Formats: sequence, structure tokens, C-alpha cells
Amino acid sequence: MKRRRLISLMAAAPAAAALPLAVPAAASADESSDRHEGPRNVLDLRGTPTTARPPSRNPISVFADLGAWHAYALPTDPASYGGFSGPLYIAEEYPWWLGRAFSRLVITDADTGAVVDLAKDPAPKIDSHPGRLTQSFETEGLRVTLELRYAGDRTSFVRAEIANRGRSARNLSLSWTGTLLRHTAEPIASAPTLSATATGVAVTFAEVREQWSFFSTTGMRFEVHHGDPVTTTVTGDTYTTALNAPVRVGARSSHRLVWTESFTFADADRERAAGISRDVLRSPSRFADRADRRWREYTERALRGVPAERRGVAVKAVQTLVTNWRSAAGRLKHGGITPSVSYIWFAGGMWSWDSWKQAVGVARFDPELAASVIESQFDYQRADGMIPDCVFYNDPSDGGGNWNERNTKPPLAAWAVWETYRQGRDRKLLKRLYPKLVSYHDWWYAARDHDGNGIAEYGATADPANATDEAVIEAAAWESGMDNAPRFDVAKGVAVLRNEAADGTLRGFSINQESVDLNSYLFAEKIYLARIADELGEHRDARRREKEARVIAGYVRDHMFDPATGFFYDGDLATKRPLVERGKGIEGAIPLWTGVASKAQAAAVRDVLVSPEGFGTHLPLPTVARDSADFDAEAYWRGPVWLDQAYFAVAGLRRNGFGADAEALVARLFANADGLTGDKPIHENYNPLTGARLNAANFSWSAASYLLLARGE
Repeated sequence: MKRRRLISLMAAAPAAAALPLAVPAAASADESSDRHEGPRNVLDLRGTPTTARPPSRNPISVFADLGAWHAYALPTDPASYGGFSGPLYIAEEYPWWLGRAFSRLVITDADTGAVVDLAKDPAPKIDSHPGRLTQSFETEGLRVTLELRYAGDRTSFVRAEIANRGRSARNLSLSWTGTLLRHTAEPIASAPTLSATATGVAVTFAEVREQWSFFSTTGMRFEVHHGDPVTTTVTGDTYTTALNAPVRVGARSSHRLVWTESFTFADADRERAAGISRDVLRSPSRFADRADRRWREYTERALRGVPAERRGVAVKAVQTLVTNWRSAAGRLKHGGITPSVSYIWFAGGMWSWDSWKQAVGVARFDPELAASVIESQFDYQRADGMIPDCVFYNDPSDGGGNWNERNTKPPLAAWAVWETYRQGRDRKLLKRLYPKLVSYHDWWYAARDHDGNGIAEYGATADPANATDEAVIEAAAWESGMDNAPRFDVAKGVAVLRNEAADGTLRGFSINQESVDLNSYLFAEKIYLARIADELGEHRDARRREKEARVIAGYVRDHMFDPATGFFYDGDLATKRPLVERGKGIEGAIPLWTGVASKAQAAAVRDVLVSPEGFGTHLPLPTVARDSADFDAEAYWRGPVWLDQAYFAVAGLRRNGFGADAEALVARLFANADGLTGDKPIHENYNPLTGARLNAANFSWSAASYLLLARGE
């Protein structure tokens, strides 16, 4: 993998009750609401791209739906009015802009030849709503409205209406135009080609396999289809599609248009999308109603129990998660959720612990999608039970460089499955995944328990990329999910240990510390496995897991808690003492969330979590305590607030009877995160001292966590 860059991911967390033993008219969020659909413009989706390749952190937020691999924004450039910005398409793993507004509607008075100027409207309404983008203009005696929705995982569609507000009929010539945004460097520059089709226009692609920037094949295609007879002309990188005859719009009447836009990867994709396009063109209202109904259900379910002042954030969280949903494609066998379409390295792949946490949030409004998110990770479970860190559109045999099996991620899979089952009640999901969950759980003890004491360590696989101690420690830190956390600093004494089978076969590596979060997660997983086993009638297995869990709980309480500082730490593998000298990290709150901590230990940790010198910062619950020598407010896992960990800490406080403290922290997590309650995107992490947004925008596990926090879970 290239530029793995202290990889980030995503989290939601267990509901305390579910735990075991434990836009142009709206520069800020518009508080007005559509009927049953929640507030509009909760996320600023305005922007017009100027180059084919967006910056690595794209400043333009976009909207996608149904797992589509193309997305749109709202135009800010008046010259682009009548079209939606983009689309942004995922070239298998990397985001690229196809055009400024590839399908822009142009209205011309057929009698005078004058083009109707939409920019003459002094107050155009250009808005985002849950599940659709809209534009509305009043100009030159016409009212022009456009609505963009999705009909399938490869197909979006636009309905337009041109209403004649005057007393006389109007003869109008209608056309669409667009220009490719072409990259400046080869071979990507020559990849796309415009061509006319019988029903509109298509962009075909040459085969390009640029491992760190762009993938395309000759099967990849973007197509626009119209239901009315049209003729398309192409000149260089610009096309015009025109209706074959002018339309006559009577006084006080209107004319409606519909077109579809599909982005596909292969012939089978294309054929399926073509069928959906035909259906949409025949019955656009049916597909619009279907999309609106689904989004009403999304928002109604997501907003259950959410107070009025947090409803906008909850809707924004749903939009973020759905926009980051990618359907099955390439090596991805199930639809899942990527960390962020707005960051180049997070747009085309799915990480395992992101997926577990995302699934818990998604289950609150779409349990079926949550199940798919989970299964996307089990699709590549290895024979020994291990689940890879991340999977992408391309695996290494395809030339992909982002796929990673050097390590796994923290074990939260059984929690995700149970929470998804709790929302959707799909027993078939439990039955299908239970043996896979058991295999993954048992793998930890076969491959990551160096001294065989039933307490696991983070580590690395026997992968060629883990050929040095430095590489193993890097992979072990990635395995924790906390890539550069101080507890994994080599200078603090981290060392590598080989884990071998009885015959000397290398099973993998451990580092020389027993991590408090890992073993607390494994404790919780045993309880969730017991619940699933009971649900499936496997009661003997359930009692065995509960017995194992009690052993872990006792060990963590006895060997990983320091009474003098009142906090939990990783334990030294050799001496079995807490590594207090490495400083306090937010992982010390995980025993509260899982129910491992004793009552007295939970009270001590509570004091540290609310203390301004500890974790009670302006934006609370940073990854490293404020008074730690290693604290750095903007250094990824060395200080910034990550919402998954914040959620775990809050839920842990609630679980242990500190509800008032939890709610006070939640209030600050909402009030002090920059732009959260306005129209700014939910970010990967935040500066705990200022609340400033950091790193990737539109980050999925932060969205899932904020949704759970908004619901009071």
C-alpha cells in the first residue's frame, strides 16, 4: 500500500442499553423542513469544479445514493445553472470530475433565437434535500425547476419542468450541453472520449491502470439517455444534445422532461442500467416517489428520539453515510460504506472496523444496508479466520495497491451483527454469520496471544510486507486503528514477538504489550457471541463464552488499571503491570463501555474524563489526555477528538451511572465542533482545544457516531 497515511476509519458505538455486561439560498443550515423529510441544506453541497482531478481533500461535498459510484453537487457558477455540478465519478478507487456540469439544460426561444438566461433570477433556489438536489428559477416569464434523484446503484435521473407563467404560448427549443474536464497528464488525459448515441451522449474510456491515481477499462462508461427524440453533435470535448423539434408551451401550462445518467464498469452493469433507464423514462414519477418514500423512512427512523436542536446533525449524518455507500463492483462482492468520498485514499475501499461501526449507525435507518456493510468484510475472511484491514475495488492481482492484509482491525464484528439484528430482526443474518464470527474471534487467540494466557496483543500477519520489526510495529499500530498513538512509539519500548505453531510455522507477530482496548473489545465480543448463540439455540456455546468473558474482565481489572492515576492502560506482556509511563489515552475508557470496569474503577476514570487537564477539553474526549507530554491537538491519534472513541466514552459513562456527565460532554461535542450544527461537513476528527475540523471531510464513522449521540445512545 502506498501513502497509507496513518489511516483513519469510522465508528459508531454500542447503545448503552445494548451493551453486554456491560446552499445558494442557504449558506448555513436551513431550519425549514420538507414534509416528513427533515431540514434542507444541512450540508453545503455547493461548488463548481474547475479541474478533472480534485485536490486530495476535495473541498466540494457531493450527494450520491443507492451505492452509486458517481455523485453530484449544486452549481455556484451562474454559467452552470440548469445543470448539476459534476458528476464526480470513482475511477474504480479514485475520485475524478467528469465535467463542470456535464448535462446542462439550455432553453432557447424558438421564435427569437434568444437563450433564456437562468442567471437573471435574482434569487434562485438551489437546494439539497434528503435524497435529492433541486434548482428553481423564475426568469423571462418562465419557471424552470430541476430535481435530481437516483433510481439504482448505477443510475441517477433528472426531472425538469418548464412552466409558462405568461398569457401567451411559447415556442421553445430545448437542448443539453456539456464539456469534459480533461486531465493535463497522460495517460489519464486521453482516457475519456465523447461520442454521440441515438438517445443522448456517452463517455467511453481507454484502459488506464495508474495504481495511485486512476483506473479505467474499456468497459467503463458514462451515458446520458433521453426519452424524447434527440440529436447529438460532438465537437472536441463538448457536446450538444437537442430535441428534434421545438415544444409549444401553452399559457399557464408546462412541459416536463426527464433524462437518466448512468456510470457503469462493465457490459453487465451497462445492460442492467439501461433497463433501469428505460423504466425511469417511461415512469419517472414512480421512481421519484419511490426515492422520496425511502428517504422519508430513512429520516423518520433515524430521527427517533432525537431532540429538535440535533435533528439537522442527524439528517446530515444519514446523508453522509448514504453518499459514502458504494455498491458491489470489482472485487467488492457486497455493497459497503467507504470512509469518505471527499478524500482521495478513502473513496474506493472499505475498512473492517470502519464497517463494524458504520453498520451500527446505518442499522438505525436501514438494517438491510447495515447487513451488507458487514458482509462486505466477511467476503474476504481468510481460511484461518482473519479479516483483512481493508478491501478495495482492485486486489493486488489487479494492480491495486490499497488492499491490505498485513493486519486486521479491532474486533467489533459481533457487536455490529447483534446491533444490526436488534434493528432488523433478521435471524438468517445471525445464522449465516455466526460461524464466521466464531472463526474470527478464535483467530485472535491463535495468532495474537503470544504467551497463551488468554489475553491478546495487537500485531501483524506473516505477510511479505511485514519483513522487518519496523514494518511489524507499523502494522500493529494500524491493527489497533490508532495508527500513531503514543503507546506504540518504538522509543517507549515497543518490541516484536514471533507467534509460532507447534511445528514452528509462523502464525504472525505480536508486540510486547497486552492492549486494554483490544481485550475489552474481545470481552464484549464474547458476550455478543453468547447472545447470538442463545438466539440460535446454541446455549452451551453461550455459557462457555460468558465464562471466558468473566476471566478477561478480571484480568483487565487486575492488571491494566492503575489506582494511583485512576485510569486503564495497556499492560506489559512480561511483567503484567500497566504501562502508566506511556500516558493516558482514550483507550482507557473502553472498559467502561464494555462493562469490564468495576464500580470504583469507573468512578476514577470518570474523574479523568471530565477533568480539563485530562479529557474534558473544549471539544471533549481527545485521544490523548491534555496533560500528557505527547499531547498534540492536530496530530491524528495523539490528541484530536475521534468521534468513535468519544462515543464509546460517553456510552461508558452512561452505562456506569454517570448520565449527567455524559450529557454534558455530548452537549459540548455538538456545540463546539466547528460547523457541525451549521452546514459544514462532519469531519474525520477535530481539534480538542478549538473545535476546528481536521483531515477528511464527510467521514462516515464520525457520522455514524454523531447519529448515535444525537439519539442519546
